Amino acid sequence: MIKHRGFPGRLPSTDFQFTIRRANPKGATPLIRRERYADRRPPDRRADIGFVAALWKNFGDQPFERGNLDAGRLSWLLGREVLPVSDPFDPTDYEALLVLDVDAARRAFPAAFDGSEDI
Repeated sequence: MIKHRGFPGRLPSTDFQFTIRRANPKGATPLIRRERYADRRPPDRRADIGFVAALWKNFGDQPFERGNLDAGRLSWLLGREVLPVSDPFDPTDYEALLVLDVDAARRAFPAAFDGSEDI
């Protein structure tokens, strides 16, 4: 499992995790598309904005390995702002390649791109 050096471990001053410390010996937690509803709590929305900002800062529009990125945080974005690169996509593979859909991410989280989120 690749560890993304320089990627923030969590949203500053919160317990919203962005990375994991070590690989699960039983295998990676599966990535699943989770529905985001309009009534999500503001802290959850801030965590999404912070995570997208970190993805943009670290990877831009280039493919990246899932590695030590948190499965729960990725699952909130999967299929919308974060897309699999290959087909078929293995949601339980630490080496699976993903890419940030910059246009979709800008529409959903404009604050992640305007520099107001300092991660």
